[in-house]
Amino acid sequence: MQKELSYYKVGEDYGWDQDKFPGFLMKHGGCAAVAACDSCIYLKLYKGLSELCSCTCADIAREDYLAFAGEMKPYLHPRMGGIDTLGLFIDCFGNYLTDKGSRLTMTPFEGTESLEDAKRVVISQLNQDIPVPYLMLKHRNKALDDYTWHWFMLTGYRMEEAATEAEELLVKVVSYGEAVWFNLADMWDTGYERKGGMILYHIGEDA
Repeated sequence: MQKELSYYKVGEDYGWDQDKFPGFLMKHGGCAAVAACDSCIYLKLYKGLSELCSCTCADIAREDYLAFAGEMKPYLHPRMGGIDTLGLFIDCFGNYLTDKGSRLTMTPFEGTESLEDAKRVVISQLNQDIPVPYLMLKHRNKALDDYTWHWFMLTGYRMEEAATEAEELLVKVVSYGEAVWFNLADMWDTGYERKGGMILYHIGEDA
């Protein structure tokens, strides 16, 4: 069982590379705004939510992306501590959606929920062709350092056989202009009491 969503490119990059922002603040603290921009671009291109942005194709010029990120920045601007809760992201991005008259709504899925429920909602969202913004805070696995205290997108999953009887769910993580695959179980078990989590999108009557 597997699923991969279509996406967009900026030049040769798979999605936007946050390191290519010209300004320090967005380069180091703009990941929430990028997640919101990524969501808008995808949901316009592939789910028909034309009100979300002006992008018209999956090949986006750097200048057009920077202009759109500049429009999103006042809503999800970099700040001390970052956009470090699901509720803050929903409030800030929700203001943008309200101003755009969008029918898109959001609910939080907290990192304190069970792994099995996390697997279920990831599969459900992606099977509906809806990407998943993911917030990872601190994590004990140093291999995930580039993705800690960071927002990124989940755009695919695949089930793989594990050494145990249970199958493992791998998820396609998009950030920094590239896609990589991680085991969701490894991501979910951060080793810290304070968790991040995921944003679940609902379109129209699905809310």
